[in-house]
Amino acid sequence: MVKRLISCAGSEMQSFSKEEFLESIAGSEGRVLAAETIGTLQPMLGDVTNAEFAAAMGADLLILNMFDVCHPVIRALPEVPEEETIRELKRLTGRKIGINLEPADEKQAASSADTMWKMTGGRMATAVNAEKAVAMGADFIVLTGNPGMGVSNRNIIKSLEEMKEAVGSRAVLIAGKMHGSGILTESGESIITEQDVSAFISAGADIILLPAPGTVPGTTMEYIRKLTVYAHERGALVMTAVGTSQEGADTDTVKRIALMCKMAGADIHHIGDAGYGGIALPEDILAYSVAVRGVRHTYHRMAQSVIR
Repeated sequence: MVKRLISCAGSEMQSFSKEEFLESIAGSEGRVLAAETIGTLQPMLGDVTNAEFAAAMGADLLILNMFDVCHPVIRALPEVPEEETIRELKRLTGRKIGINLEPADEKQAASSADTMWKMTGGRMATAVNAEKAVAMGADFIVLTGNPGMGVSNRNIIKSLEEMKEAVGSRAVLIAGKMHGSGILTESGESIITEQDVSAFISAGADIILLPAPGTVPGTTMEYIRKLTVYAHERGALVMTAVGTSQEGADTDTVKRIALMCKMAGADIHHIGDAGYGGIALPEDILAYSVAVRGVRHTYHRMAQSVIR
């Protein structure tokens, strides 16, 4: 029996195989919190990375958004060789770390009016980039899309199939969308369907990413609950995601979303990076954590030394 993730010290987490990692998440019974951060932006605390800040507020897992495996940048990280970037962050935080890779439509991404999300080669969801990420120490890869990047469910399936063959035995694969990502026919209640969930799992997804109830139009708790039950029946875990800037909302709103995700059956609770920019509001990370697992597990994660 693998120790549940919410009770693990950093060294115990890092020793897990892929299968043990998934089992430890499942054993935590809907109390694992994943925080997404952007390393290319100015950190909120200046000389402390946003990832360290998120970990200090209680996050169990860290997801690096806008992370280019060819030119990795995490501002405020001590200077290390590029290939050691993720491993250094794991050493500093004691957390399991994953990165977003985007199965983007290259033409749409290139024409995006929002220059902040401008696509680079090292962020594309390719088997080569997945190999680089795992070689750098990434424990999991999230196939999803940033705003306007033209990430379709069809492209996610294609990338999943390639990544399963390349790194599927070594890294956990998470797939889905937390907003439309520039695909109007896959927005609102059409972001993800039962058929999409089935196709993602068949293509190699270990965890299905679903928008958190109340974060995009049409995503009710009942609808997300239905998709979650279906994914669980197929043997996959589920991560609900707050990726619509509501990670910068008041704490009462965040707590309501958190409880709806818990009722829907989420195994992992994701909170995004768009608070002030590059990280959720720290008080929202804390509030979310307390809402789904109370102060005992929250303070335990916050207080535990990363060198244990």
